[in-house]
Amino acid sequence: MINWLNENVLWLIPAAPLLACLWIVLVGQVVGRKYAHRPLVLGLAVSLTASLYLLAFALPHELKEGHHAVTAPIYQWINVGTIDVPVTLRADAMSALMLTMVTSVSLLVAIFASSYMKGDPGYPRFFAAMSLFVFSMCMLVLAGNFLLLFVFWEAVGLCSYLLIGFWFHKPSAAAAAKKAFVVNRIGDFGLILGIFLIWQTFGTLDFATLFESPKLINGILAGQPEIFHWICILLFIGAVGKSAQFPLQVWLPDAMEGPTPVSALIHAATMVTAGVYLVARCTPFFVHAPYVQMTVAGIGAATALIAAITALTQYDLKRVLAYSTVSQLGYMFMSLGAAGAGEGLALHAVTFAMFHMFTHAFFKAVLFLSAGSVMHAMGDVIDMRRFSGLRKALPITHWTFLAGALALAGVPLLSGFWSKDEILAVLAAASRGGEHAGFYGIILGIALLTSLMTAFYTFRAYFMTFWGEEKFPEEAGHHPHDAPPAMAGPLAILAVAALAIGLLTGPTHLYGHYLHHTPGLPEGHEFPIDWLMMGISSILAAVGIGAAYQLYVVSPRIVENLQQRLSLAYQASQNGLYIDWFGYKFIAAPLRGLAKICEFFDKWVIDTLVDCVGFIPGLFGSIIRPVQNGMVQNYAVVMMLGLVVCLITVLRALAGTH
Repeated sequence: MINWLNENVLWLIPAAPLLACLWIVLVGQVVGRKYAHRPLVLGLAVSLTASLYLLAFALPHELKEGHHAVTAPIYQWINVGTIDVPVTLRADAMSALMLTMVTSVSLLVAIFASSYMKGDPGYPRFFAAMSLFVFSMCMLVLAGNFLLLFVFWEAVGLCSYLLIGFWFHKPSAAAAAKKAFVVNRIGDFGLILGIFLIWQTFGTLDFATLFESPKLINGILAGQPEIFHWICILLFIGAVGKSAQFPLQVWLPDAMEGPTPVSALIHAATMVTAGVYLVARCTPFFVHAPYVQMTVAGIGAATALIAAITALTQYDLKRVLAYSTVSQLGYMFMSLGAAGAGEGLALHAVTFAMFHMFTHAFFKAVLFLSAGSVMHAMGDVIDMRRFSGLRKALPITHWTFLAGALALAGVPLLSGFWSKDEILAVLAAASRGGEHAGFYGIILGIALLTSLMTAFYTFRAYFMTFWGEEKFPEEAGHHPHDAPPAMAGPLAILAVAALAIGLLTGPTHLYGHYLHHTPGLPEGHEFPIDWLMMGISSILAAVGIGAAYQLYVVSPRIVENLQQRLSLAYQASQNGLYIDWFGYKFIAAPLRGLAKICEFFDKWVIDTLVDCVGFIPGLFGSIIRPVQNGMVQNYAVVMMLGLVVCLITVLRALAGTH
C-alpha cells in the first residue's frame, strides 16, 4: 500500500497543474473568466501537499528500504534498436527539495497574481500559461532520463516565451520574449549535443543507471577520461543559457517586460534555477572534469560581478532585482565550480549552491512581488525617480520588501546570510590549498566585492523607494492603496520565510543532511564553520547598507556629484557595460548581414536557376503548340505525312539492299 502511494504521488505533482491548464483552456472560458485562477491555485495546493509528502514520508521510507529514489514508470516512449527511453518519473533527495521549493513559491505567486492581474483582458490565458509553466518545471525536475529532461527543458523555454510576451501588443514585451527564446536556443544546442555524447559514451540516458552505479563511470574514466570534459562543457553551455550566465545573461533583465508575477516565478523558483539544478544533478560527471569546474566558477564570478556593477545605477526597481538575480545565480555557479578544488569540497560545494538557490527563491520572490505591489499602487510606474517615501502609504509592502532586502544583503541570522556565507566559506577553503588555490583566491575576492555591492544596490533601491519625501506619480492618484488581502497574504508568508527559513535549515544542517542522500554525490567530511568569512560578510553587509543610507538618505547631493565626476563609469554601469550593444554590433548585426546575403543569393541565384529549369519545358511547348492545337483533321494530316515519310524510308532502304 505504501509503495503504491509513493509511486502515485509522483505523477500527481505535475498532473495537478496540467489538469488546471486543461480546465482553464477548455472550460474556464465558459464557467467564468474571473475564476480562471482557482484551478491553478487548487492544483498547486495539491502539488505542494504531494511534494511535502514525498519529502517527509515517501522518500525517507524508500531510503530505509535501501532505495535511493522513488520511481514511477508511465509508459514506453522510444524503444528502437539500442535506444530505450521510457517516460519514468524519478525523485531523489535533490528532486524532493526542488519540488517543494517550486510548488510552494508558485502557489504563493499564483494567489498574488489572482489579485494583481484582475481586470486584465488576458486573465484566463495568463493562468493557463502559468499552469503549463509549473507543470513543465515539475516534469523537468522529475525526469528520469536526459532526453525527458530535455523535452521539458524546452517546454519551460516555450512557456517563458508565452509569459514574458504576455502583453504582446507592446513591442518591448514581444521583443523581450523573442530575445529570451533565441538566446536560450544557443544554450540548448550545447545541451542536446551533450546528451547525444552521453548516449554515445555510456549507451544509456537513464539517471539511475548513470548515477547510482559508479562502475559504469569508472569504466569510461579508465579508458577515455577526456570525454568527461567534453560532456560537462556541453552540459554547462545549456546551463549558461537557461540560468542567464555570461555571455548569455542578456535576456533575463529584459524579461521584466512580462507581468510582475511572471518575473517572480522565473527569477525565484522555476526557469533560471534549471541550469543550477542541471549542473548539480550531473555532479558525478563534473567531479571528473576539474578544468570545466574552474570554467564554471570563472563564468559565475564574471556574471556576478558584471550584474552587480550594472545594478548599482539602475532606476527601474524590477531591473535592479533582475540584475540581482543574475548576480546571485553567479554565486551559485561559483560554489558549484569550487567542487573542482578537491575531493573533500565537492559535496559541500554542491550542497551550498543548492542551499543558496533554496533560500534565494523565497527572498527574491518577496522582493519581486513587493516591487509588483509598488507598481500596482503607483499606476504601473516603476521608475524610482518618480516616487519616494512610500513606507507610510504602503506599510505592508514596505515591511515585506525590507525583509527580502535584509535577507538578500546578507544581514546576520537571516536566510541570505547563512547560504551566502557558506559559499564564501567553501571558496575560502578552495583558495587555501591545492593546485589552483590562486585561481580560487581571485574568485573569493570577486565574491566578497560582489557581496558588498549587493548590500549597497539592494538598499539603494529600498531607500529610494520607501524613504525621503513622500512623492507619488500622477498615475497613482492622490491616495495610493497598499496591497489587498490576496496580495498581502503571500507577501507576509514569503517575508517570514525570507527571514527564518535559512536559520531553520542552515545552522541545523537540515537541508544539507537531507540533500546528501542524493545518489551520485561524492562523500565528504563535516564542513567547519568559517568564523572569519562570517565576520567579513557581516561587515560588508553593514558597510553596503550604511553607504546606501548615507548617499540616498543623508546626503543625496553626493550622488549627483559622483555622477558628474564619474560620468563615463556611470554610463557604462547604466548600459550594462555595453554587453548588449557589443553583442548586437559584433554578433547580431554581422549575422543579419550574412542572412541578407543568403536571402539575396536564394532569391536571385537559386530562384533564377529554378525558374530557368521550369522555363525549358515551356520553350519546347511553344515549339510544338501550333501542331497540338486540338483539331483532328490537322492530326490526320500529320499522321499521313508521317506514314509517307516512313514508307519512303523503308522503300529506299529496300532499294539499297539490292
